[in-house]
This record gives sequence, structure tokens and C-alpha cells, in this order.
Amino acid sequence: MELDVIYEDEYILCVSKPNNVVVHHAHHSRNVADEDSLLQMIQQQFNQKMYPIHRLDRKTSGIILLAKETGFVAKFQDLFTKNEIQKTYYGVVRGHAPETKVIDSPVKGRDANVYKDAETHLFTVKTVTVDIPVKPYNTSRYSLVKLQPKTGRLHQLRIHMNKISHPLIGDPKYGDKNHNTMFIDNFDCENLFLHAHSLDFIHPYSNEKLSIKADYPKDWYIVFEKFNWTL
Repeated sequence: MELDVIYEDEYILCVSKPNNVVVHHAHHSRNVADEDSLLQMIQQQFNQKMYPIHRLDRKTSGIILLAKETGFVAKFQDLFTKNEIQKTYYGVVRGHAPETKVIDSPVKGRDANVYKDAETHLFTVKTVTVDIPVKPYNTSRYSLVKLQPKTGRLHQLRIHMNKISHPLIGDPKYGDKNHNTMFIDNFDCENLFLHAHSLDFIHPYSNEKLSIKADYPKDWYIVFEKFNWTL
């Protein structure tokens, strides 16, 4: 699989991660022999080792930054830590989401027992009502939402959308099985509809203002056409 390069300079490489690709294998991962991680794919494509600056869930598609040398990682990670990078995601969710909403609800950390503060800003971009029944209703309703996380907790956006009763389509853990099945049966789309679309930040080495965007996966264009959503 050839990765799409969105941006590159002497310090970083920015690629678009496909759905269902892990960034790197955990130690002793059972999947190591079965699939290539993003880092392995990058090594094969560019014949160069790269170092991830931040994370994306396996299920999530979209933009990810990698440093070309370990010495470059800290300055970019500092931007994330200080919330000096504007992260923008898009999602397709069940129901008609509120026009705007700040979701301020703690999320469990990686150790699973400690809850940490988490904040997401939601903006609804499009809504639709579809004449396809999904139990217990005769129709189904969906929204295209823009999500800007102000913190970076594990599964934060997926948990937050579930928390406000507008779970992301295609989410096997926090989603709605009936609506996920509807997308598979009618549109042949079973991936998670959460896409890391853009990063906006000041480059810590060049001081250049960057706005980097990753195109949507093909599933999204199928749904845009079905729902008559134009961006």
C-alpha cells in the first residue's frame, strides 16, 4: 500500500494514515506477523526510519506527523502539549447533532483506572434524514460534524460522541450496531467515519505558518454522494 505524502521538509514527513492501520506495534503484539504498521510501511516506502510525533487510533484515518530524526521530535511534541497545534477532525454520526457544543467530560487514561480531563469542541456542518429504516424508526438521521479536541486522550472523540448520544458511524466499540449495519448493507462502508483532516501550526524550526490537510478516504465520497453533501 502506497502512502499519500501530504507535506515534507527536512524535519518532518506528513502522511495520510489509512483506516485500520496501527501506527506502531506494541511490544510482543500478536499482530506483528499479520500486518504492517504505519512505521513499517514508511520504512519500506522511503527506505528511512521515521519517528511518530503524535498518535492516531488504528480505526481512525488521516493526517499524522513523523520526525526524520529523534532530535526533532521534542519541539513538535511540545506544540501538542501546549495546545499550539489546531487539530481538526471530521466525523459522520448518528442523529442530528447540536449546531455547536463543548463536550467537557473526563476520559479514562491508558492505565484504564484514572480519569483525565478531556475537552472537545463540536460544530455540525451538515445533516440529513434518509428514507432507510433503522430500528426502531422508519427513517435514519445523520450529521457531518467538525471536531476540534483540546486534549489528546485515548479514544477521546469516539467516547465524547457516544456520551452525547451521537456515536460515530462504523465505531465497533462505542457506536450503534444497527446504524453501522445500515452503512454496510446499503453503502458497503464499514470503516470508522472519523478522519483527522487538518493540522494548523507554526513550524518550530522555520517559523512558517502551516495548514496541512488530508483528503478523505473513498468511503466518505460514497456517503457524500448518497446524502447529497457538498463541501
